[in-house]
Amino acid sequence: MVDDRITDGKRIGQLLASEVTGLERGALGTLSVVDADPDVDPTPGGAFAFGIEADGTRLGEVHVTPETARLTLTEPVTVDVDREDVTVEESDDGTVVIAHSGAAVKSLVDVLADRLG
Repeated sequence: MVDDRITDGKRIGQLLASEVTGLERGALGTLSVVDADPDVDPTPGGAFAFGIEADGTRLGEVHVTPETARLTLTEPVTVDVDREDVTVEESDDGTVVIAHSGAAVKSLVDVLADRLG
């Protein structure tokens, strides 16, 4: 069993970008990472890392903090995630789904899948 958890925000963001670019099935195959900043330096308020689009339509943006990756969806959506390492917030910019570990990235991909319907 692995005891180490990935809790570096930049690395979590990189894992999410890798997951999104590696998807090839169904509607998830339409997802792409855009405007990526591979040299992003995480900030406490969240530094822009990349956008996520489906067929040219922006679905959200990912910002990284020192400890998290924050997926802000462009439209408010209901998110039902049952994990301790994922939190959901509402902001003026939309629904924010926060990954607190590398393992939580799969849940963010599930949120994107739900968003695509």
